[in-house]
Amino acid sequence: MGFLNSPTPAHYTQDEDISCIDAIEAALTPDEFRGFLRGSVAKYWWRYPMKNGVDDLLKAHWYLNRLIQTLQKEATNNTSTDA
Repeated sequence: MGFLNSPTPAHYTQDEDISCIDAIEAALTPDEFRGFLRGSVAKYWWRYPMKNGVDDLLKAHWYLNRLIQTLQKEATNNTSTDA
């Protein structure tokens, strides 16, 4: 089962409602969180031919999608506060 097809492992959540990625986002500034996501994309893209192949590409894809969602959310928030 590949990365995107597997349910979130229990070790990525705490108290069943706080995911690790959400805790990281809460602990960082928006700029830092975007940097974390960009770094994660780069890491998995860099290592995919030498380590986990397609699974690492799927992880890079997941982090890239999260970055896109984050940027879209920020753009929506900025638009609504500018009005």
